[in-house]
Amino acid sequence: MIRLKDLTKNYAIGENEIPALLDINLHIHKNEYVSIMGPSGSGKSTLMNILGCLDTPSSGHYYFKQVDVNTLNDDELSAMRNKEIGFIFQNFNLLPRLNSLQNVELPLIYSGTLAAERKERALLALERVGLSGRLDHKPGELSGGQRQRVAIARALVTNPGILLADEPTGALDSKTGEDIMRLFQDLHDEGNTIILITHEPEIADYAQRNIFIKDGMIHSDKINEK
Repeated sequence: MIRLKDLTKNYAIGENEIPALLDINLHIHKNEYVSIMGPSGSGKSTLMNILGCLDTPSSGHYYFKQVDVNTLNDDELSAMRNKEIGFIFQNFNLLPRLNSLQNVELPLIYSGTLAAERKERALLALERVGLSGRLDHKPGELSGGQRQRVAIARALVTNPGILLADEPTGALDSKTGEDIMRLFQDLHDEGNTIILITHEPEIADYAQRNIFIKDGMIHSDKINEK
């Protein structure tokens, strides 16, 4: 599903170029559950932004479902992000004035889906995450765990190729974090491809494959023996 070939990313700082990623070669297959770990400044956030089509590499190639992402224009990249990638963030990124149903419908509005279909798909997504009883609640009326479930439903509503989760338990207490990670396991069991960015080893342990990045390079890529 995903292939990175000789991928590098540099950032210009004044007249100098600072490397963030160095010759990354990586395959991620459909229905894999992968964690990407690394210390602050390791390059894992840069890699996440490239995988999510939020940034482009300086050199090398990123193939998503055999499409060379480097060849896409801005509109095509936007369409790929909306259709193929479900984003889940540490701080939920929900709109405070919208209720749960309306927040989940947002990606479908951007893709031009008709209102009746939008509502039906959003209802199904909220049911999948166990929140069919909180449709009319706004984010401020929900617990942290419930807000993250709304965010996960929003990520699921387009039936994306991958779920890209950036520190999804970082704003939650440990008990609620465990509940969310069990939900991720259920989603993986249903056939979803999940890429999890985290700095917490106990969260990475939920994944079936663990990739560790340091100094912009992949230092290890191991199957999780659990």
